[in-house]
Amino acid sequence: MAAEALYLDTSAVLRAVLESGTSPDVEVRIRAARVLVSSRLALVETCRALLRLRATGRASEVQIAEARRGAEEVWARCELWEISASVCEAACAVAVDRGLRALDAVHLATFVLARGHLPGLECLTVDDRLREALAGL
Repeated sequence: MAAEALYLDTSAVLRAVLESGTSPDVEVRIRAARVLVSSRLALVETCRALLRLRATGRASEVQIAEARRGAEEVWARCELWEISASVCEAACAVAVDRGLRALDAVHLATFVLARGHLPGLECLTVDDRLREALAGL
């Protein structure tokens, strides 16, 4: 059964738009969710990932343009949470408690705070470190 509400980590969206068909479960869950939530950080991470693909030549201009359009469609459906003082404070705590890097800590903190407002919110990620940090929450 699909989640009513999903928190999207950047890795899940990038997998869906850059590697379409390799993780059909990720793509289906994104399409099926009634509510999508993410951190505004994800927009920056997406932009940076696409720039990195261009710089390394690992994707054609057509692929990058298609991925950008796909990501923009997903982000347009999202309720974006700002990187506020409360998110930063929570990120400091989870970074220490769970040994996370800064950006993963911001995503985890945003998810935890958003889940307090949206009971049943699930986090969708393909990042192993973040997935491990989510265990036991």
